[in-house]
Amino acid sequence: MKNLALLSTTALTVSGLVFGTMQAVSAATLNWEWSYFGSGITARGNLMTNDIPDDSGFYEILEISGTRNNETITGLQPTGTPIPGNEPFNVDNLISLNSQQLTGDGFGYSTSSGNYASPFFASFLPTPGYLEVFSVPPFLFGSGNLGTEDSELPVVFSARIISIPEHTSILSLLAVGTLGLVSALKRQQSLQLTKKKHAKAS
Repeated sequence: MKNLALLSTTALTVSGLVFGTMQAVSAATLNWEWSYFGSGITARGNLMTNDIPDDSGFYEILEISGTRNNETITGLQPTGTPIPGNEPFNVDNLISLNSQQLTGDGFGYSTSSGNYASPFFASFLPTPGYLEVFSVPPFLFGSGNLGTEDSELPVVFSARIISIPEHTSILSLLAVGTLGLVSALKRQQSLQLTKKKHAKAS
């Protein structure tokens, strides 16, 4: 009976690991490399997104790092808010591998100098393409009030996935291990029942 208890506990433990791994897979992230450039603009870095795109193929940006014109990027603008000086245009922080990689809302970020930038896809242009809104302190409320150092300029944007978490092989191994333990448990139970039947017969 001790063996049965041990096998049961082990099977449950491994099953928990399998389901835990399955949950980890659903909460996995993708790492991206991104860059854009334009007149007097060079920005590049890395992004972390969720691993499941929406129906349009866009992934949610969770974290950002990198530089813009040698200024360190310090944080991602919260989804559903505008970068200062570009109200009321909220960012959605979405990115895709489609030919159009950003939406019309784009993503936003802050830099170590206290500036903000937001690249987005401008479908309203005669030739649709990417633009970057850039704003510096002091911030004037509203997108129509760009300061002398603020800008909205065309950029060339690109991004690609550079790493994908490898959970599949771990999940497979744990699943096989669980099935093996369950089979052993069933065999052990069968042997115990056989012994009881022989004991009664004698």
